[in-house]
Amino acid sequence: MYEHKTIAVFGVSADSSKYGYKIFKTLLDKGFRVFGINPKGGSVAGQAIYTNLASVPVQPEVVVMVIPPAALSGAVEQCVAAGVKEIWFQPGTQSQEAYEQAVKAGIEAVESCFMADNGLW
Repeated sequence: MYEHKTIAVFGVSADSSKYGYKIFKTLLDKGFRVFGINPKGGSVAGQAIYTNLASVPVQPEVVVMVIPPAALSGAVEQCVAAGVKEIWFQPGTQSQEAYEQAVKAGIEAVESCFMADNGLW
């Protein structure tokens, strides 16, 4: 279902023990068109990491959030501005306020594990 969609992952880390890294790297390895976002920028797994969603060269259709709940509101604002259609709030990356913010903007919001729910793990 997601194989032909562009995906952005907020919270990509160079630390291979972090879920931001694991999700990003798995999606890359499985051939997905995926872009990583982290305010620090840099690169992970040979891919550029963008400092914000507006910097990504193509508009993603799906966003996977792997960031602290306190950072979600700003990230959802970026998604609204970019025209994102769907946001997945990973376990531990959930906020009722951010969820409602996304829904109010017309974005499909899912509070669940993107990887497990889509058979990728």
